[in-house]
Amino acid sequence: MAFKLREGVFTAETDYGIALLDEDGDQYWTLNPSAAVALRTLLDGGTEAEAAQRLTEEYAVDVGTAHRDVRELVGELRSAGLGEDDPGRRAHGRWPRGRGRRAGRKRR
Repeated sequence: MAFKLREGVFTAETDYGIALLDEDGDQYWTLNPSAAVALRTLLDGGTEAEAAQRLTEEYAVDVGTAHRDVRELVGELRSAGLGEDDPGRRAHGRWPRGRGRRAGRKRR
């Protein structure tokens, strides 16, 4: 499932990563450059695995650590009320549940 920032949360590119502004809560958070790479990948419709892969390409980090970092980032954004699943958007060719062809059904 695709990830998105909830309505009322805005991003701003900075020299050191990304700033997130929660307009409703009147708070902001800053993400370092590696977290910014992961978040950009997710917001572009990428999966957590794709965000982790991107981190391994940009930084000297192993894939296991990158996966853990992305999961933690997503968990923290959700816990802070900033992020959520986006069931209405396709993430790289996969439809959210309940859409597309039913399992076991043959095409004609």
